[in-house]
Amino acid sequence: MLHLRLIVPADRTDEVVDLLENSVGTTHLAVLPGVARDPSGDMVLCDVAREAGDEVIGALRDLGIDKAGSITVENLDLTLSSHADEAEREAPGEGADAVLWEELSEVTHEESTFSATYVAFLAVATMLAACGVMLDNAILIVGAMAVGPEFGPLAGISTALVQRAPRLVGRSLWALIGGFAVAMVLTAGFAWLMDAFGLFDAGMVTADRPNTGFIWHPDWMSFVVALLAGIAGTLSLTSAKSGALIGVAISVTTVPAAANAAVAFSYQDLAQTWGSSAQLLANLGGIVLAGTLTLLVQKALWSRKRRSAPVRRKAAGGAA
Repeated sequence: MLHLRLIVPADRTDEVVDLLENSVGTTHLAVLPGVARDPSGDMVLCDVAREAGDEVIGALRDLGIDKAGSITVENLDLTLSSHADEAEREAPGEGADAVLWEELSEVTHEESTFSATYVAFLAVATMLAACGVMLDNAILIVGAMAVGPEFGPLAGISTALVQRAPRLVGRSLWALIGGFAVAMVLTAGFAWLMDAFGLFDAGMVTADRPNTGFIWHPDWMSFVVALLAGIAGTLSLTSAKSGALIGVAISVTTVPAAANAAVAFSYQDLAQTWGSSAQLLANLGGIVLAGTLTLLVQKALWSRKRRSAPVRRKAAGGAA
């Protein structure tokens, strides 16, 4: 279930209440007249089944409530109520299959920002991966992949392509390309510093590395893994199962490839630099392609389901 908290201008409250009362999948409606101060108005509270959430939120935005007041949406982990059970039965489909496009756009927008924190996480992850590469340590590589925040911009690109939002595409591309560029430059400098202290040397780059040598040898399996990771990552976002993102992060070699490219370049090993760069591009491209296709399929399936079972209005008294 989702919980909606709305601030509504007093002269629009009846209109909003009528919409919520007659929308399938809604329950627990409450109105608190005059309690809102900024912006001023009434507060309207309501729970809605996740599978009906996108339609209800869209209808509220059509009324302009997001501009005249506010719309706040929260996920409810547990709701013990027969009314909630009935609302979920009335709504079509399953909640896990429903895509809240407003929520997805907001999440990817926030995670696709070229900020100091984002760059810091990406740079630290790339430096950790550089240590793993030089020491041929798979544990460090896995840890670095878990730290990397690059899936946010990748998901932002996919979402923006499906939603036809060119500004979000540009914002996400800038975060992705700019973030990796800064992280790789800093990692090259980190490698130089470690070499100066005698902790890194050229022999570590050219040595036989059975645990991490695959990073600069891209093949079709790298692309296939990226496709599968892109599907899993997108599903984890749209179904609100964010825990799966950890598994996605440690299944692709974006951060290790960037680290290996930076370290190899600092030692003028161009073969590894180009190989690692190709690995990086294959992973990034595979994730974006898979994410975009997954969202398109989800959008088409959900639209088909809504056409076969319209849920905009329900009969008086709450009957389906």
